[in-house]
Amino acid sequence: MKQYAGLDVSLKEISICVVDADGKTVARGVSPADPEGVAGWFRNRSLSPRLIVHESGQLSIWLQRGLERLGLPATCIDARKAHKSLSARPNKSDAADAEGLAQLARTGWFTSVHVRREESDLLRCLISARARLISLRRDLEGHIRGILKTFGIRLTGIGKGGQRQAFRDQLAAAGARSSVAHHRGRVHLCPCHPVPGRCGSGSGGQAQGGEQPCSPTTDDNPRGWPCRFAELCRAGR
Repeated sequence: MKQYAGLDVSLKEISICVVDADGKTVARGVSPADPEGVAGWFRNRSLSPRLIVHESGQLSIWLQRGLERLGLPATCIDARKAHKSLSARPNKSDAADAEGLAQLARTGWFTSVHVRREESDLLRCLISARARLISLRRDLEGHIRGILKTFGIRLTGIGKGGQRQAFRDQLAAAGARSSVAHHRGRVHLCPCHPVPGRCGSGSGGQAQGGEQPCSPTTDDNPRGWPCRFAELCRAGR
């Protein structure tokens, strides 16, 4: 007897429905959301469907490859076209969608989609990851260039990969001749010590590295926070 199965895939579980050549339901249930769980569900019920269909989605590529490795006759179909048929059913649930997909497998009213090879996806992931890293690097360089223009430091653009080291050299030279990088960490924090937010003349408890906090421990500043931070705390900011 010919049997057809439909899989409604979700992140946690897969709803399965099996129908015969006349469209009558033979079995239905749920299985774990992995190819081995689906194969085990059919094996425990001694079912061998002629065709298994599931909609295209986030897990469809991984599921299709796993089912094919296990020797199951699975086919991934176009979800947008299948939605038109499934939306005509009176009940909208995972079990009802699985039954509707099984009926589509029986009648053949579906459009299968191509599933790429795993090698193609590995190469695609490497290319997209590289493109994303390059984009992040360009954004960071542009952000640094824009910030330094506020202080009158102008860096030349980068047209080729070989000029990137020149950009780093310009940035290092700008930090050496400008006081922006030197004062950015300590301005308005602690004018009495070169280390941002630290002071050796305070009388509070020990700070990180054996240094003393800027302010002594008082009722308003029980932990001896840096001078500017303690003022902001007292002001309620």
